[in-house]
Amino acid sequence: MVDAKMLNKMSSAPGFIAALDQSGGSTPGALRLYGVSDTDYQGDEEMFRLVHAMRVRIMSAPAFTGEKVIGAILFERTMDGDVDGEAVPSHLWEKRGVVPFLKIDKGLNAEENGVQTMKPMPDLDALLIRGREKGIFGTKMRSVIAHADKGGIAAVVEQQFQVARQIIGQGLMPIIEPEVSIKSPTKEQAEAILRDEIAERLDKLPAGEKVMLKLTIPTVADFYAPLVAHKSVIRVVALSGGYSTADACEKLSHNHGMIASFSRALAENLRVSMSDADFNASIAATIDQIYAASVNKS
Repeated sequence: MVDAKMLNKMSSAPGFIAALDQSGGSTPGALRLYGVSDTDYQGDEEMFRLVHAMRVRIMSAPAFTGEKVIGAILFERTMDGDVDGEAVPSHLWEKRGVVPFLKIDKGLNAEENGVQTMKPMPDLDALLIRGREKGIFGTKMRSVIAHADKGGIAAVVEQQFQVARQIIGQGLMPIIEPEVSIKSPTKEQAEAILRDEIAERLDKLPAGEKVMLKLTIPTVADFYAPLVAHKSVIRVVALSGGYSTADACEKLSHNHGMIASFSRALAENLRVSMSDADFNASIAATIDQIYAASVNKS
């Protein structure tokens, strides 16, 4: 069973989810944005040490608390790391009031029928058990939709819900993330197919089983309102998808019931060279901006 206090916070508290889950493929880009060039480190171990230091700096900022940041999605190595000698998940929940999630997917398959499904996860049960033992509340897994292909989108949603049932079976809360690319030439049509496919599978979930959804901010405001209202959905969160912080927040502010789960947009203005005072002021301003877009709707 999922943790009742964490479930209550995730279901009803105002705020947003911070995505601190860049994996091996996306970490170099995250570090470059932060002001760490590819020549500043050698090999994966040093790269992951540097990105962990960046994440610890974010998590340690005075503004990074459950008052506005209600959850944080972690990369597996971040879950296994520590903040001031304390395991990251317990530090987040016990010291900060932030609900910890774990990114579980192992990357994407090559595009087929306009989509990229998730690569196999043969060791998933072991990872879920380890996450649960470390205090993880839920998980996140990402697929990508590039075109409005009904068969492709159906395959993505089917796979997401299959894995979600496995996650629920291990007592964790799944975040289902079928990302529609903001560059898709058929984004609006893809969103229409996706909404119907998700609704159909939500209706088939056994009574009492709950999921979260992480979706690209839709072209038409409030397009996902039926999913927000569905009895089996505890929260619908939005990914920034490559939009700037300002654009992502502006678009999100028109979608009632959706809160942010931003990664790049959260760290967009942070630089390794900043003094602690400047860094903390910058992340505080960004947290306020994303919180406002998640809570105050136009």
